[in-house]
Amino acid sequence: MTRIRDLLNLGPVMENRLAEVDITTAEQLARVGVVEAYARLKFAFGAAITLNALYAMEAAIEGLDWRELPDERKRELREAASATSLAGATTARSEPKA
Repeated sequence: MTRIRDLLNLGPVMENRLAEVDITTAEQLARVGVVEAYARLKFAFGAAITLNALYAMEAAIEGLDWRELPDERKRELREAASATSLAGATTARSEPKA
């Protein structure tokens, strides 16, 4: 198992934050997917998590520096993250209250 902090772009702070949302290894991050990981982080940490975290996680999985991530891929990630956050907001509103 590869530690999160051993991936390019991701260090101990991101490793600790990801652990808070139940992602503890690089393999788990790849399995869960960076968009879902980003959604969990945004829910847990709010404004402290920026799009740079999304780009850094994707680039880490790809073995790139986050600044080398192609603009087209960044756009795709932004769109996917936006769709995920909208779906989560809709689901949260539609859940019955006990």
